[in-house]
Amino acid sequence: MECTSQFINAGSNNTPGHTRKAVILAAGMGTRMRKVDAKIALGLSQEAAANAGLKAMIPFGRPFLDYVLTPLADAGIREVCLVIGSAHNEIRDYYSRPALCTRLHLTFAVQHSPRGTADALLAAVDFVGTDSFVVLNSDNYYPPTALAALCALEAPGLAGYHRAEMLRQSNNTADRICTFAVIQTDPHGYLEAIIEKPSPDMLSALPEPVLLSMNSWRFDQRIFAACRQTRPSARGELELPDAVMISMRAFGIRYQVIACRQAVLDLSTRADIAPVAARMAELEVRL
Repeated sequence: MECTSQFINAGSNNTPGHTRKAVILAAGMGTRMRKVDAKIALGLSQEAAANAGLKAMIPFGRPFLDYVLTPLADAGIREVCLVIGSAHNEIRDYYSRPALCTRLHLTFAVQHSPRGTADALLAAVDFVGTDSFVVLNSDNYYPPTALAALCALEAPGLAGYHRAEMLRQSNNTADRICTFAVIQTDPHGYLEAIIEKPSPDMLSALPEPVLLSMNSWRFDQRIFAACRQTRPSARGELELPDAVMISMRAFGIRYQVIACRQAVLDLSTRADIAPVAARMAELEVRL
């Protein structure tokens, strides 16, 4: 099966959509995407979006974010909050068009300064209310089966992506994948720890399959209290994985891990645009 956990199988006939809300983090500055590479030729519209650091708006016929949103609608999501920066008028203008969406209702929250993903999530607290919700990055294309499984969870959880399949199927280089956070689970399939930037020795000591976190979560409102308790990381940012670990220690929240054999596409640099474009050409947008 494509995505499995101790209690749920995303390849089965489970009806998706227990969770109807999603928060997409799109407030990043896109520093790596802004970096010009003379070897990479882009079209005028792609160049403009890359220069602005607007990874979600890089066009592949349609903006990349359209492709991220479509499988969320397929999975039963009906309300989406886009967390954007205060200067991201292009995102707000495009997604405010009244005829754009027939399956999704989009709203916006603003992260006024780039203080990290935990801080970005706090911007969506009013949107969430007391409902469960999923959280994604705006610069990753997630497998539809993983999103359906997250939406069908009855409690908090996250998707863990097989490292071997990420190496085989995604556009990520081996060097980049080695820097991704690794998930450790207990014998029952629940999150035990998140290891940021594991060393080669640590990676080699982990049992297969090694699961990677790509920031795809199912939360309830308790995560916001943990975000408020989060302190700056070594990078000086308020990190969502740190908030998750606080929620486990302080509030006893358990996160079910969905193991996924499909890969996540990553749109971080200009070198990612061509390989991602080849994948997007196969996909249909239905918002």
